[in-house]
Amino acid sequence: MARTRGARLPRVRLWRWRRNPLRRRSDVIEAWLLLATFVLALLAAVFAGLLGARAVDASLDERRAQTRAVPAVLTKDAADALPAPVSEEGAGHVWAPVRWTAPDGTSRTGRAKTEPGEKAGSPVTVWTDRTGRLVTKPPEGAEARFQIVMAGVTVAVASGGLLLCGGGVVRVRMRRRRLDRWEAEWRQVEPMWRKRMTG
Repeated sequence: MARTRGARLPRVRLWRWRRNPLRRRSDVIEAWLLLATFVLALLAAVFAGLLGARAVDASLDERRAQTRAVPAVLTKDAADALPAPVSEEGAGHVWAPVRWTAPDGTSRTGRAKTEPGEKAGSPVTVWTDRTGRLVTKPPEGAEARFQIVMAGVTVAVASGGLLLCGGGVVRVRMRRRRLDRWEAEWRQVEPMWRKRMTG
């Protein structure tokens, strides 16, 4: 029966799992490969995502343990200081020169974010490491949670996607190999088919 124009053939779901005379061994292998790829990708994504989130959480804890808030004073008026980049937290602040005391008792100077209207001698809080060197304030609260979640999601997507891509490459090679076999079989059958059609 001729197929009417625009008609759609019904799609048979899970055909590789059903017994039928047209199903080949390679179809079953491809079905198992597809299932195994999805299961492994899901497991790898969950496991790697949890590990990535845990690693970032531990790194942030370590940063918080190694930094401390230290009192400092402005050495110049903040009005003359450079503005902080808009992309940074606390946009509208300025980078002003400050002085603080390191753990060894020495006086240190550097630049820290402060309000633009502060005058020289005003107290500010800076963050330093164990040697007294200025560092950025470690993320806390919602910012820290956001970094942890984003790290977990990124690692999960990357690891799961890598496995899916690997499974896709194997499936493409299997299909190419199947087409090569069909072509080889057709080369054997075609001469007999021609004789039958012309005879």
